[in-house]
Amino acid sequence: MDQQAKIDADFLEPTVLLDETHYQEGYRNGYNDGLASGKEEGRQVGLKIGFQVGEELGFFQGCLDVWTSAILIDQNAFTARVRKNIEQLAALVGSYPLSDPENEQIQDVMEKIRLKFRVITASLGVKLEYEGHPKSSKQDVEDL
Repeated sequence: MDQQAKIDADFLEPTVLLDETHYQEGYRNGYNDGLASGKEEGRQVGLKIGFQVGEELGFFQGCLDVWTSAILIDQNAFTARVRKNIEQLAALVGSYPLSDPENEQIQDVMEKIRLKFRVITASLGVKLEYEGHPKSSKQDVEDL
């Protein structure tokens, strides 16, 4: 390398380093800002989903309370099969892992609760459903 080429390379080196420094600083700032806004957005989504789940579980528990009260007043209010399904629904609602939102089986438990609820209402011949529930839980996840 001749002397002039070496001087030209040395002359451009601070410019290249400055550009790299600005790039790294911008990346760090963007990453930190994204991390902060991502945590806030995650908190908002978690709050929304948690409220929806709690509302739905409350609906099922309310129905269970009414049915259980009817059974306490009149043992023959429902058939043995319906009473058994009510007991099973109560066990499912009671087993829902409220304190463990990262439980991988949480969706399975909710689907079992919904299915058992539909079995009971069909057996009773009533049209009763939770109106706040999205028709497709997979669609709700995709919307996020």
